[in-house]
Amino acid sequence: MRLRVSSLGEVVGGDLLGDDVEIDGVSVDSRATAPGNLFVALRAERDGHDFVADALDAGAVAVLVDRPVDAPAALVVPDTTAALMGLGSHARDHLGSRVVGVTGSVGKTSTKDLAAAVLARCHPTWASARSYNNEIGVPLTLCGAPDGTTATVVEMGMRGFGHIAELCTVARPTMGVVTSVAMVHTELVGDLDGVARAKRELVESLGATGYAVLNADDPRVATMAAHTDARVVWFGDGGHLSAERIELDDELRPRFHLVSDWGSTEVTVAARGLHQVANALAAAAVGLVWDVPLEAVAEGLATAALSPWRMELRRTAAGAVVINDAYNAGPASMEAALRSLAALPAHRHIAVLGHMAELGPDGPAEHRRIGEVATALGVRVVAVAEPAYGVGEVVDDADAAVAALAPLADGDAVLVKASRAAGLEVVAEALSAD
Repeated sequence: MRLRVSSLGEVVGGDLLGDDVEIDGVSVDSRATAPGNLFVALRAERDGHDFVADALDAGAVAVLVDRPVDAPAALVVPDTTAALMGLGSHARDHLGSRVVGVTGSVGKTSTKDLAAAVLARCHPTWASARSYNNEIGVPLTLCGAPDGTTATVVEMGMRGFGHIAELCTVARPTMGVVTSVAMVHTELVGDLDGVARAKRELVESLGATGYAVLNADDPRVATMAAHTDARVVWFGDGGHLSAERIELDDELRPRFHLVSDWGSTEVTVAARGLHQVANALAAAAVGLVWDVPLEAVAEGLATAALSPWRMELRRTAAGAVVINDAYNAGPASMEAALRSLAALPAHRHIAVLGHMAELGPDGPAEHRRIGEVATALGVRVVAVAEPAYGVGEVVDDADAAVAALAPLADGDAVLVKASRAAGLEVVAEALSAD
């Protein structure tokens, strides 16, 4: 995104102090700032204004701030986060008619990755990095789209009622995908019906010429069809797209026969786990609606580059299997990951599990239920600082978890999973290095 700072001032308001330079790209992290960038100083856990000098040293040519700073070009605004949202909305003006928003309690990042890979077979495509799915990540995604982009995939997370609606005013999607409604972030919206209400804000934002891609196998997602003016495309049993003859290979990659209104073909999915079949169907729907041929859809699903720490499978030198699914966790994704672990041919199945956050009063019962699922599957649990699973052994920290399992041997299969705050990816990395 190229824009003169004076033009940026017209878009978001504010006072220009210093030179009227041209920016090329936007950054909110001084460590990731590139030459030519505009650095946006956000106030969060840390104050971005403290890192203006670092961003300038990294090559930023201008800064967006809420108070005067020492910089050759500074645009001073009342609220830098609001200004970033305005800049994202301005970038959206230049992205054309193919913008898809993806939300859901589980699977949205994988679906975003798969959909981007499918669209890229025929359209110059841009997508959210990793899980850039909030009021910072969404405008950064839009601002980062290269010239010539004709299809954009934006992930949208939820932190309460009205949050997705606000993101939609910036991204203005013409297609919305809802993967699922599950017990994630329930402490923010009360219960599962609250989750559904918050998620459906995506399809409520769509106009009559848009498309709502909905999971026919999830009752709460299915009810969203009554809350949108868009044309509905169903994936799942009885939908416009469905999967037959599903199986997993030795790397946990799903294979299935795709049946759709656009034709049928065999599909292998780059993402691991049986639960990725639904995500692949959703991604296929995005491509097929937007004129990607069926065989190209299959190629995109098979070759997609996936975000890190989501069912990453590594084999150690000794022959053990380590699955790093440590990016985040809720009861639905935890159960799906455990079932994938149990599907691996192994002598020992072990799950290193941390806390599942933001479940509210249901948290203790859901942790206990997941412990019972693990026991029923024959999976040994090593819980890191979380006794609520009620099974296996509890260790104090990541180092203790590694010590409890290392060294792994041929025939061992280990899953590492927890909510983001637990930081258990270090366990997976340590075990994989053995």
